[in-house]
Amino acid sequence: MALKVELRPGEKLLVGNCIITNADQRTRLFIDGQAPILREKDILTADTADTPAKRIYLAVQLMYINDDVDEMRDEYFALVNEFVTAVPSSMQIVDQINNEILTGQLYKALKASQRLREYEQELLAHVSTGRSGIPRDGENR
Repeated sequence: MALKVELRPGEKLLVGNCIITNADQRTRLFIDGQAPILREKDILTADTADTPAKRIYLAVQLMYINDDVDEMRDEYFALVNEFVTAVPSSMQIVDQINNEILTGQLYKALKASQRLREYEQELLAHVSTGRSGIPRDGENR
């Protein structure tokens, strides 16, 4: 069954190692075959990977695009080990990413990596607002 992708005017899509740019009107594409496919909004670059979870996502993205886990394996595990050490509560998401990679489901690993990015954002939002969820001395919940 073909993948149906609808593109907004000017939106870009990565198919394999080709970038497709939509013209000035909404377009519907049906893509059949085996090639990595990512929307522009889901693509990170080295410059935009500015947090630990985004760097993990970028490593998984490169595995997916290149269909090559070995190339990024050492960097990926170094990033993951550092992240889990700093944020032990992320272990369940990281385990899911690892399992998807080990079973060759790189697109699913990328989606799980997106959940890790969202989790990181939640944690950073709590830190920036000063809400840790833990009452301070003398405070009631």
